[in-house]
Amino acid sequence: MKCAVLDLGTNTFHLLIAESAGAGDWRVLVKNKIYVKLAEEGIHHIGEAAFERGLNALRVFRAELSAAQVVPENVRAFGTAALRTAENAPDFLTRAEEILGIRPEKIPGEREAELIHKGVRRAVPFPDNRILIMDIGGGSTEFIIADRERVFWQKSFPVGAAVLWRDFHRHEPIAPEEIQEVENYLETTLADLWLALERFPCPTLVGASGTFDVIDLFLLDPAEKPERYGHILVSEFYPLYEKLVASTLAERRAMPLMPDERVEMVVVAVILIRKVLEKAGVGEIYTSMYAMKEGMLAEMLEKAAER
Repeated sequence: MKCAVLDLGTNTFHLLIAESAGAGDWRVLVKNKIYVKLAEEGIHHIGEAAFERGLNALRVFRAELSAAQVVPENVRAFGTAALRTAENAPDFLTRAEEILGIRPEKIPGEREAELIHKGVRRAVPFPDNRILIMDIGGGSTEFIIADRERVFWQKSFPVGAAVLWRDFHRHEPIAPEEIQEVENYLETTLADLWLALERFPCPTLVGASGTFDVIDLFLLDPAEKPERYGHILVSEFYPLYEKLVASTLAERRAMPLMPDERVEMVVVAVILIRKVLEKAGVGEIYTSMYAMKEGMLAEMLEKAAER
């Protein structure tokens, strides 16, 4: 059985095509990501250039789906923050349906968080304690407090990297007062998270996607780390944080390990991570190679096995 998942994020569109390998596992056949930056003109309207970049990405994915011979009933497509909030998102989804043959589903943040948990638990060896899962997207960030079997609390917040970058990052390097503005905004906007962490303390952070990939690239040796996750102590994060916050856009572009699509927004993203680490009192960080799309793939295979 071949399945495909399209994760249509605010910054990046992802395609994952896999086939069942039994016991709920899979073999990856195709994995592709295209940086579309839907929110370059703001989260509430997809600009003309971004609109076309998104459609072009879907045309590429459509060709890959056809080449892999995935039947439409085994394809799921999900739109996240930008496609939840942009006033012209319905127009985009209509055009997307014309290209893909299926209409992408706008999923609420809570459903996104549920799928992230399902994906992460396939990748990370959960410790005995509760963990805080954090998935930084372009338009939103999902937080889940969980152990391997149970979700205790989850919520999606409008603090994605694209939102923070557009609203606060005006100078290169970012100015101290801009950092303070970000922190003040997060202190208020994430109030429900701070309350949840008082109720459910989490000494471990699991980061999925986005900026956590940068942490992996800069701090972990790919020859030594496990395939699906990484692990560092929080103390190892802070030197990288200081390096990135002090850097200019040109300096980040010149960093050999920095992915092009992270150059602009990585600074506000690491400020967000640092704020969460400090408020949560976290001691260790796991980075997960799996997130929402892998959670949906796992769900699809589970349902297929039940039929």
